[in-house]
Amino acid sequence: MTGWKPIPLRRRIRGLTPPGSPKVPDGVPVEKIVQKSLDVKLAEIHADPGGSKAFIIADAKDADMAFGMGSAGVSPERHDGEVRFKTLADYRQQMREIVQQGVVDIMLMSTHTNDLLTIQERIFDKSHVTPAARANDTTDVHIARGGRHYQSPAMPFRSAALDHIQCGHLDCDTNERQLGANLGLYSVTFNNDPERDLETLRQFKVFREEAERKKFRYFLEVFDPNIANVVDPELLGAFINDLVARSLAGVARPGRPAFLKIVYHGPQAMEELVRYDPHLVVGILGGSAGTTLDAFQLIQQAQKYGARVALFGRKINQAENQLAFIEFLRLITDGVIAPEEAVRAYHSVLEKLGIRPHRPLEEDLQLKTGVMSYGGSGKTISAPPPQSKPVTEPKPPVSVATPVAKEATAPAAASSPVGAPNFAKMSSAEKLAYHRERLKRMFGG
Repeated sequence: MTGWKPIPLRRRIRGLTPPGSPKVPDGVPVEKIVQKSLDVKLAEIHADPGGSKAFIIADAKDADMAFGMGSAGVSPERHDGEVRFKTLADYRQQMREIVQQGVVDIMLMSTHTNDLLTIQERIFDKSHVTPAARANDTTDVHIARGGRHYQSPAMPFRSAALDHIQCGHLDCDTNERQLGANLGLYSVTFNNDPERDLETLRQFKVFREEAERKKFRYFLEVFDPNIANVVDPELLGAFINDLVARSLAGVARPGRPAFLKIVYHGPQAMEELVRYDPHLVVGILGGSAGTTLDAFQLIQQAQKYGARVALFGRKINQAENQLAFIEFLRLITDGVIAPEEAVRAYHSVLEKLGIRPHRPLEEDLQLKTGVMSYGGSGKTISAPPPQSKPVTEPKPPVSVATPVAKEATAPAAASSPVGAPNFAKMSSAEKLAYHRERLKRMFGG
């Protein structure tokens, strides 16, 4: 979306690869390897933790590691009263389209899907999107119809092998480890139980050591307790912050996560964690789908108080049009559009596409509490209400096809020499005009 340019690579010549050049897997042409926006943004954040505006968006399409048949979502072809799910093929096709769109920075998948899309189809070779795979699946994400596993205190478990993620088979050769994904999600759940939490930490240590030996990057997901009443609700954010800091204090730089994924517990908890260690890049998870305003308000509020990553799974997957939904997430994090205006514009896109929204605009402009656990155990989080006008006050709809003022329709003057827009030199009006035209070209109007 911001014109990521390919890395100027030369074909590898045995023994003559310049120091620092990216490793290119055998059989993968050099010209197919492009710079990943994730790496660029992480470098920007670490170079200027307090001032960088870089924001990373990940699409978490790893639900087949949790929900079984319902992973891909409910099929639009179902009849009233019928429960019919999308197929795994449908789910993967959505991933292909989102990677091709190029707005997200990370596509998180199961190892099975990563093997197909990353290693076999090689859809990420010409994309700045980084492939990632869920590296473990604790028992609190084992959600089966009629099952109760997720209701018991979480136990650490890994069904994925790092070699399978990196090269598609066990015992990868060194030069094969870049064939697949080289980024994984590792999740832990603490339940304030010394014995269980100690085992969680032991398994995390085993994983870190294997990942470091195999030069496998990971990001750390710290779930809230999946058992009720084990922590005072008023102290939940502090509990998670303290355990994050404590769990990583004994980990040297090569074994530390690239970033975190946690529940957003509000401004105070987020600011505390970010201030504690500015180089511990904090990301939020999305939780249940909720309303469109829930998603848009959550990402804006988290960014405002220091988060630099958002990993949305169900919020994206259950959207009426995932590509348009993702576009608006990016517009919000770029500071181009406010959440309420984005909801109205999103509904305008749906109307133009002839897609019936899940709920009327007035209802979609309401904030509702979102369940954050996979199993829906009742843990909730609600984004702070917007500081602007009440959502019930009538406002003219913002359409992506609405003509804009003349002074806001000339972003070309701020473009870079290679034709990509230079957002740093564009005013808010120019950014909004640019993105409206981009949405108009993509979705019609």
